Amino acid sequence: MSPRRVLAVTRRIVELFRHDHRSLALVVVAPLLVTALLGWVVRGSAEGQVRLLVVDADRGPAGTQLVAALRAAAAGGTVEVVDGGSDVSVVRARLAEGDADVALVVPEGFTAALAGGGEPTLRLVTPGVDPAGEGGAAGAVVELLGRSVRALLPGGLGARLPSLERSTVYLPVDADALDAIAPVFLGYFAYFFVFILTGISFLRERLGGTLERLLATPVTRAEIVLGYSLGFGIFATLQVVLLTGFVLLHWEVPPIGPLPAFVVGLDVPSAGSPVLAFGFALALAVGAVSLGIFLSTFARTEFQILQFIPIVIVPQGLLGGIFWPVERLPDLLRPIAGVLPLTYAVEGLRAVMIRGAGLDDPLVVRDLLVLLGVALLFVGLAARTIRREIA
Repeated sequence: MSPRRVLAVTRRIVELFRHDHRSLALVVVAPLLVTALLGWVVRGSAEGQVRLLVVDADRGPAGTQLVAALRAAAAGGTVEVVDGGSDVSVVRARLAEGDADVALVVPEGFTAALAGGGEPTLRLVTPGVDPAGEGGAAGAVVELLGRSVRALLPGGLGARLPSLERSTVYLPVDADALDAIAPVFLGYFAYFFVFILTGISFLRERLGGTLERLLATPVTRAEIVLGYSLGFGIFATLQVVLLTGFVLLHWEVPPIGPLPAFVVGLDVPSAGSPVLAFGFALALAVGAVSLGIFLSTFARTEFQILQFIPIVIVPQGLLGGIFWPVERLPDLLRPIAGVLPLTYAVEGLRAVMIRGAGLDDPLVVRDLLVLLGVALLFVGLAARTIRREIA
């Protein structure tokens, strides 16, 4: 092995990066920007107060004392007690509408159970959309409840601590994190892989001279971009079909020879229409196709296509509501999240797969129209940016 030849190869790589300012910026600037954005989001995200909806269906002395103790213990803390009256039927609706984060129901017969020596029970209801986040909110409520009960002992509640009965509006109580994040990763992975597929494939069309020859014909730029979008859209559709099927299906494969039995698919439940969920993922993928065509016109190598990932794809993963709710982002980042297509895909997929929303929901229709509008926007931009040149 010749150290001289090794150093010659090393020097060639260094010279390559030195003359490629975009690649040099990727190495130096992009990691700093992404890390700074992550730190800003994590440290700057507002925790917010936990809004506790208290419904006193008992309306007896013990229930009244408990509600008063909850209010006193919550004063100045992270839990905000919201009066829910005495009608239990409004609990699910108010949680679904986002009026509260957690609901605590004092059921009928609470005072009678205490007086008769029975075991008093309280109901704790959460939306069932984000198991991890709601677990923290429920924990804060349980802690507040413990302080409130201790403040009453040995008064009106006697020596018996009430037990808690958990329930949810949407996902079951025993739902895991995958049930909550599968809808958003369905959209994110489709967006990511379709963007890479389209960007690199369209760049090869440019480098191979195919695009140059097409531009020399009577075919217009808009027709070229639309044709490429439809062509790449076929493979994007195939990719979305595979991803959607893998997320939703559960196929048990029996033992085959020396291979043990195994399961194909994640078996994630969808409360709404799987077809509508597929439509959201497909609309996002179509937008990724047009975005890939648009951005590939600014690249001269496949490596430069990959450089768009930390600039275009990663920020959307951080700001699009996948890991943190958009409303908890720092104030300066919320408007940015509002123009990202992934934000609307995440919101729409969660509404369909977790809440069971359909096209009768104005929010779902709005999100779907925004995704389709973004796709058309980048088709128009790509038609204006393609040039007659051999890259």
